[in-house]
Amino acid sequence: MSESLRNLAGSIGTVSNISKYSEELEQLIKGEAKTQAPVSQDPTVEDATVFALEKHLEDFLVANWSSTPLGRTHDLYETEESSGQQFPTDTGPIDLLATSKDKQELLVVELKRGRASDAVVGQIQRYMGYVLEEIAEDHQRVRGVIIALDDDKRIRRALQIAQGIEFYRYEVKFNLIPAS
Repeated sequence: MSESLRNLAGSIGTVSNISKYSEELEQLIKGEAKTQAPVSQDPTVEDATVFALEKHLEDFLVANWSSTPLGRTHDLYETEESSGQQFPTDTGPIDLLATSKDKQELLVVELKRGRASDAVVGQIQRYMGYVLEEIAEDHQRVRGVIIALDDDKRIRRALQIAQGIEFYRYEVKFNLIPAS
């Protein structure tokens, strides 16, 4: 069972929508479930645990979207066929796709679990090009956001001339508070 399904199933006293896990549940029932962690098709991801961490970041952002700075101005994109999470394109899935609340802008969000390299700039530009050509209406602009733990001089240099792309750092905090 995937960790996200395991976490959902372990929520005591909570009503949960498990429809997005229907394929995985069917495999579990038939005894055909894969027991290994998801493997990324991204050639820049060298380690399966790295991929899993990126997936946790993605799931966290989706679950808490409205309380993020991006969620204040944008809603996750949704159609009858797909959601804005892992939105399929002909060059690979977009981590998150959102639309501004006034419907004037589409936002492509690319997540990286650690330090972002300058290669992610080309990746997000491919996705932005797809959105501009295949999804955006004439009145809509397309913007990109890269979210990573850290950056370096190479990506900062690349972003200086990459129009319409912003960089956000994320910070993880974990506190243990003694019970009284």
